[in-house]
Amino acid sequence: MVDLPPQQNHLGQLPSSELVGLSGLEFFQKAMAGELPLPTICGTVPMRIKEVEHGRIVWETRPTAHLLNPMGIVHGGYAMTVLDTCLGCAIHSTLPAGRAYTTLEVKANLVRAIRPDEDILYAEGRVIQVGNRIATSEGQLRGDDGKIYAFGTTTCLVFDA
Repeated sequence: MVDLPPQQNHLGQLPSSELVGLSGLEFFQKAMAGELPLPTICGTVPMRIKEVEHGRIVWETRPTAHLLNPMGIVHGGYAMTVLDTCLGCAIHSTLPAGRAYTTLEVKANLVRAIRPDEDILYAEGRVIQVGNRIATSEGQLRGDDGKIYAFGTTTCLVFDA
C-alpha cells in the first residue's frame, strides 16, 4: 500500500476578486506548486494535482477507509467525485482570466471495484471541445498498471466570472 504524498499546500478558497485575475492554467500551475490553496474537496477526498497543461489535467488520489460503502468497498461517489474534479478542471485549464464554469451534466461508468487498499490512482481529464458557452471533456480513473476503474464525460456551462 502506498500513501498519497502529503499536500504541499493548504486547502481553501481564493477570494473571487483574486481568482478572476488568473487564467485556469495559471491557477492550476500555482496550486500544483503550492503557491495557492487546493480546493477544499481535497480534504474530503484525498487528491492533489500531478500534471497540468492546457486542456489536460491529472489528479492523483488514494482511496482510504473513510470512503467505504456497507460492503467494505470504496463508495461509487468517490470515483464520481474524482472524475467530476478532473473533468471540470480540464475545462478550467483552457479558460482565460475572467471566465468561469459550472457542471451542467456529468456521467460516469464504474467498471471495477475500488478497494481501500488500492495504490495511488490517477484521474486524467482531457477537453473535447470548449465553446463560448458550452464545454465538454472526458476522463478516466486508472491505476499504475493501466487498469481502468471508471471513466466519464461532462458538459459544463462557461460564463463570465
